[in-house]
Amino acid sequence: MSWINLNALWKIVVFGLIAGAGLPALFAVGLTSLARGPRAARTAGADSDVLVGGSVLGMLIAAICFLIVLAAIGWGVYEVYQIGHPPVKK
Repeated sequence: MSWINLNALWKIVVFGLIAGAGLPALFAVGLTSLARGPRAARTAGADSDVLVGGSVLGMLIAAICFLIVLAAIGWGVYEVYQIGHPPVKK
């Protein structure tokens, strides 16, 4: 089986699982953590000081998840740019 590079194959499979399923799953974890936590009741008055939303820990977890996803997107865009614009050889 010299025509199959098993070393490259497992790297492609692992990267595909991380980028293909891992990033959407991480985004879903971020959305779920925003929805968790104590909820305040909505009031009819607009002058209420009650915060409606998730817990502070949930918002922190969501922010970390979203930052990781954004960093992966930025890294992907950078890599595509580097392929199209290789460094100038002197």
